[in-house]
Amino acid sequence: MSTQRRHDREFVRTFFTSPTAVEGEDDSAKMIRSAAQLRGMQAPDVWVPDNEDATAPSMRDEGADNIVEVVSEHGADFPGEIHPRIVWHRDSPGTRYRCFQHLLQIADPEKGAIEHIDGFVIPEVGGIDDWKKADEFITIVENEYGLEEGSLAMSVIVESAAAELAMGDLREEMGKPDNNLERLFLLVDGEVDYTKDMRAMTPTGGLPPWAELRHNTSRGASAAGLIAVDGPYDDIRDVEGYNERMEDNRAKGMIGIWSLTPGQVVEANKAPLPPETGRWLLDTGDGTTELESEDGTQFYDGERIGLDETETGYSLRVGGDERDLGEDELREELLDMTEYVPSMDDIVDSMEEFEAAKEAGTGAISMTQSATIVIDGIEIDISKDRMWDEATYQAAMTPVSLFQDVYENRPDQREALAELYGENVVERAMNVG
Repeated sequence: MSTQRRHDREFVRTFFTSPTAVEGEDDSAKMIRSAAQLRGMQAPDVWVPDNEDATAPSMRDEGADNIVEVVSEHGADFPGEIHPRIVWHRDSPGTRYRCFQHLLQIADPEKGAIEHIDGFVIPEVGGIDDWKKADEFITIVENEYGLEEGSLAMSVIVESAAAELAMGDLREEMGKPDNNLERLFLLVDGEVDYTKDMRAMTPTGGLPPWAELRHNTSRGASAAGLIAVDGPYDDIRDVEGYNERMEDNRAKGMIGIWSLTPGQVVEANKAPLPPETGRWLLDTGDGTTELESEDGTQFYDGERIGLDETETGYSLRVGGDERDLGEDELREELLDMTEYVPSMDDIVDSMEEFEAAKEAGTGAISMTQSATIVIDGIEIDISKDRMWDEATYQAAMTPVSLFQDVYENRPDQREALAELYGENVVERAMNVG
């Protein structure tokens, strides 16, 4: 089975859910009506009118009607993809039948919504045979309405141990003639129900971090040519925590995350993009701190690290540890303590330089990063050399590929990207690779 991606999007940063029907409102569809009109950085890559957990069971039939009404009216202008979440449960034939009824209702071409819908999100799946049942329902609906077979994507919420194990079966099962699992698009973690399924407990009653689940979902998506998305981050006011979670996810290859509010959508849309400006980080012994940049010089302004000149060289203090060092020794120590986070411009510069060298017949080149660091008024020049070969180039291409994917698929964000990076950098970034 090939891991080649089968959908237009190679990356999904944001998976935004909104209830399809709100009880006690004059307009029960007001939440999805509002979400359908989001644009720019507030609009997600994937919008999920949520007719499952976000909508009360008694309102779900009305919610299906609302999806049809709102998507038929606003779907053509929505800048992201639209993937409604509908009911399903691995242990409930009645729930699966209701899913089928909602599929038939929403996908009816005469109602005008399905032409704007890219696929459906199926929750509470179990083993691989259960995934095939959902796929078969969608296949039947496609045939019922004369839609191209496989044209509707299917994304699943991984919220059971059985679903987690099923991800390991995808490479073998996808592409067999008895299923259309090639329609799979997103693998989305649902840590709340997963915690319940695992009978897991924490002293505070909060969710475990489930780093293993996030790793397994990312690995399963990569192996099957799909896209992995992390579950919801419930503390919507904790912007710092949300960004830390996304940074940890990106180190696992999981770019996308569930967003619960337009504010979270903005954070998650911007977070994986390369930074506008480069920055130097200094390891202080109990974490890292960003150095203040002024006219190309990097200043440390903290209490944890101190530097004094002595008769024989320098005295460097890190926390409670103090060492006497010569100038070369100090330079080597600071090299070990510092890291550089490249900007988009830096990444594109390096890629262009490597592409030029490769065209000239050179397989590897050395790239230099230099800085003047000031600690307690004392200036020290440091310089790092890094070898760039084809593997380094391909790794550097990942954030640029993400940028290119966003630029191609989200024209409503192009103005914001040009303001962030400048027209010249945007143009160059679109031409590398």
